[in-house]
Amino acid sequence: MKIFGVAEVTGYLRELLAADGILVDLWISGEVSNLSESAAGHLYFTLKDEASQLRCILFHRARLPLTLDNGMAVVAHGRISIYEVSGALQFYVDIVQPEGMGILHLEFERLKTRLAEEGLFEPARKRALPPFPKRIGVVTSPDSAVLHDIINIMDRRYPLVELVLAPTPVQGDGATAGIVHAFQTLNNAEGIDLVILARGGGSLEELWAFNEEEVARAIYSSRAPVISGVGHDTDFTIADFVADKRAPTPSAAAELAVPHRDDLEARIHYCSGALVTALSREFDRSRQRIDEYTRAITLYIGNFLTISREKLRGREQKLNSLSPLATLGRGYALVQHSATGDVIYNIDQVHRGDAIEITVSDGQFSSKITGSKKGLQAWMNSFPSKTR
Repeated sequence: MKIFGVAEVTGYLRELLAADGILVDLWISGEVSNLSESAAGHLYFTLKDEASQLRCILFHRARLPLTLDNGMAVVAHGRISIYEVSGALQFYVDIVQPEGMGILHLEFERLKTRLAEEGLFEPARKRALPPFPKRIGVVTSPDSAVLHDIINIMDRRYPLVELVLAPTPVQGDGATAGIVHAFQTLNNAEGIDLVILARGGGSLEELWAFNEEEVARAIYSSRAPVISGVGHDTDFTIADFVADKRAPTPSAAAELAVPHRDDLEARIHYCSGALVTALSREFDRSRQRIDEYTRAITLYIGNFLTISREKLRGREQKLNSLSPLATLGRGYALVQHSATGDVIYNIDQVHRGDAIEITVSDGQFSSKITGSKKGLQAWMNSFPSKTR
C-alpha cells in the first residue's frame, strides 16, 4: 500500500483538473457574496446558488467591464483548479458579465479578453495605411452590394488603384474557413498594398464569422495592413480590434483606403504654385549674382585691357627703335642684289654691272654698279673739300 503526501494529492488533483477540457474553459452563473479586495487589486468572492457555493479569485481588477457588488447575479468565465497551499477548490475567473447576456456575447467577451492578453489588439503593432496604394485586396462576397459600393467609390475617388477580389462567404457555414483562405490567397499575391475586409450590417449571429479566433489570427498574419469594414456604426467584432484600422461601414473602409482625386488635384496645384514661387525667388537671386559677376568681369577685363595696351605700346616703341625703317628714316638705305635679294654689307659683294635694289625710308628704286671704291677714306675723298 502506497501512502501519499498531502502535496502529492493536491498536485495530482490539480493536474487532473487541468487536463479536463470542460473545467479549464467554462462559464458559471451565480450570485456574488463575500466580496473582498487585496492590496494588490485582486478580487476574492464566492459564487453561490440555492444548493452550493464556489470560491473565486479574479486577478487584475482593472480589466473588469463592471463594478462587482455583493448580491449581484453574474456569469463568470474561467477555470477550476486547486490552490495547493490550502487545498481549496477555486474558480480562477478572467471574465465577469451581468447575468442575462446571451452565450454568443459571452463567447465574444471571452475571446476578446484572451486575444487582448496575447497582444493582438496592441496599438503599437498596428500599421499605417499606405497613402497611395496600387493594389488593394478585397475580402468579401462576390455577389454582395458591398463589393459594388467599394468599386464605385474607388472609381470616383482614385481610379488608378487596382482591386483584387478574394471571394468568400461572409456568413453561415463556410464563412470562417472562406475568410481565412481569402487572406492566405492575398498573402501569396504579388504587390498587395492594403486589404479591405468588408460585410454589410447584420445581427450578432450573422456577423459571428468575424468573431472567430481563426479569422482574428488570419487578420493578424496579413502581410498588408487591413481595414475592417464590417457591419454598421454600432457593430463591433473581434476583426475590428485586430485590424490595423476600423471603419464604421464598408463604404467608409473604401474611403479610408484611397485619397480623393479632388484633394490630389488641389495638392498638386498648391505644390506647383509653391514650386513656381521658389524657382522665381531662386532665379531672382541668380540674376542678381549674374549681374554682380558681370560687373566684376567687365571691370577686370577693362583693367586687363588697359594694362595690356600700355605693355603693347611700350613694346611697340621698343620695336620701333630697333626697326630698320627707323634707321632708314635717319638717312640710311638698304641695298640688295636685284637677282638674289641678298643684303649687301660690304663692297666685295658687288661688281661692275651688278643690278641692285635700294630701299630708303619712303620707297625703293633700282640702280647698277658702274664702279666701286673700297675703304671709307676713298669714299670720303670723293666728296668736295668744303663738305669734309
